[in-house]
Amino acid sequence: MAAITGARVRPQQVGEPYRLIEVTPYSASLGAVISGVDLSQELDEEVIAEIRRALVEHLVVFFRGQEMSPEQHLAFGRRFGTLSQHDQVKGMAEYPDIIEVRQEPTDKRNFGGAWHGDVTYLPEPPLGSILYAKEVPPIGGDTLWSNLYVAYESLSDGMRAMLDPLVMMHTPAKIYGLASRDWSKDSSMDSAPSKNAHYETAHPLVRTHPESGRKLVYVSGAFTPRFENMTEEESKPLIDFLMDHVTHEPFTCRWRWEVGDVAFWDNRATLHYALNDYSGHRRIMHRVTINGERPVA
Repeated sequence: MAAITGARVRPQQVGEPYRLIEVTPYSASLGAVISGVDLSQELDEEVIAEIRRALVEHLVVFFRGQEMSPEQHLAFGRRFGTLSQHDQVKGMAEYPDIIEVRQEPTDKRNFGGAWHGDVTYLPEPPLGSILYAKEVPPIGGDTLWSNLYVAYESLSDGMRAMLDPLVMMHTPAKIYGLASRDWSKDSSMDSAPSKNAHYETAHPLVRTHPESGRKLVYVSGAFTPRFENMTEEESKPLIDFLMDHVTHEPFTCRWRWEVGDVAFWDNRATLHYALNDYSGHRRIMHRVTINGERPVA
C-alpha cells in the first residue's frame, strides 16, 4: 500500500465541501467527526486526501465504530507517511510501530497524563498520532486536545512580537531521564528512567504550520523546560503562562471514548491530555505515530 507522503493541503482548500467523506465539527475550537469511512479497508487516495484535509482544518478527527487489526491500523497510518517508533517507550513485541497504552485497575500513573505534544523533543517531531480504543472504562478516561493556532492568535500584538524570535529547548529528560519517576513501579507501560533521555533539541517557539501556513505556539509541557540561552528558573514564569494560556478551556475539546473509536490528531498544532480519573478500571489503546519534519519559524 503506497503512502502519499508528498501530498500537502493547500491553504485555499480549507472550507471547501468534502465530496467523499462526511465531516461534522465537534467543538467550536477544534475537532470533527468523520463518518462514512471504514478504516480497515484500503481507501482510495482521494479519500485519504480528504481525511488529511479534514485533519489540517480541524486538528483532530474522530472515527466511531471501527474494527481494525494491528496490520490494518499500521496500513492506515502509512497512508500519511512513514511510522515512528517511540525512543523511550517500547512498542508491542510483534508490532513495534504500535504502542499499547495500557492502564490496569491497580495502576496509579497513566500515560499522557499531562498537557503535551508527542515527542516534540525529536529533531523531526511527529506529524500526528492515530489512537484506537480497544478497551475503555465504564466511566472516565476522556482525552482533551487544545488548539495552538487560536492560542497564538489570541495573544496581544506585544506578546506575539516578544515570542516570535524565541527558541525553545525540548527534552525527554524530565519524563524519562534518570531523575524521573520509574514508570515500571506504578504503570503498566514498558519504560524506565534512562540516561538516553538526557539530550535537548532546539525548536522555534513560534512556528508556521507546513500545510496550513498559520502560526502557532510550539510549547509542550514538561518536554519544554527552558528557552535557549536561559536557565529553567529564568524560563519558568513565561512557560507557566504559556501552558496555562494554550490550554485555556475555550481553546479545547474533550472526547468521551467508546470501544472502536479512533482519534487522529495533528501533533504539529495541538497539545493533548489523557485524564486519569478511572481508578479501578482497565483502559487499553493502540497508538501509531506518523513521522513529521523539523519545525521552522
